[in-house]
Amino acid sequence: MAKKSKVRTGQPALQLGRPVPQAASPEAAVLDRVPNPHADTHYVARFTAPEFTTLCPITGQPDFAHLVIDYVPDKYLVESKSLKIYLASFRNHGAFHEGCTVDIGKRLNALLKPKWLRIGGYWYPRGGIPIDVFWQVGTLPKGTWVPDQGVAPYRGRG
Repeated sequence: MAKKSKVRTGQPALQLGRPVPQAASPEAAVLDRVPNPHADTHYVARFTAPEFTTLCPITGQPDFAHLVIDYVPDKYLVESKSLKIYLASFRNHGAFHEGCTVDIGKRLNALLKPKWLRIGGYWYPRGGIPIDVFWQVGTLPKGTWVPDQGVAPYRGRG
């Protein structure tokens, strides 16, 4: 006999497994969380967004970044489809590099309340100057292995 699906009462349905329209803005985007099946274990989950795009709030020109998000979950994990939709909502959003990077980190921290979270925003040059932005919250549990984010500093044509 097949198992019945669990019904999530009192909570909106996840975006996973159904068509979802693009969010008009980061504020309008919905981030979903799911229970961590290994909440008793310290481990790092990593999301990499090598083609993150937003707009300069002054010129309206596109800005591009390679984002790396690492976190040690507690009770919840971020659902990856909702994270993709959230990150894509920045494409028509005007904000400075620092604002985007830190806002993403703070939003994930508020949703997940992880044991530890860091985000590295490796921004491609604008006006000849690359800007890298790093934000971290929480305390990394002792003995937890965190690999290097693996993004080389910008070198230009050197």
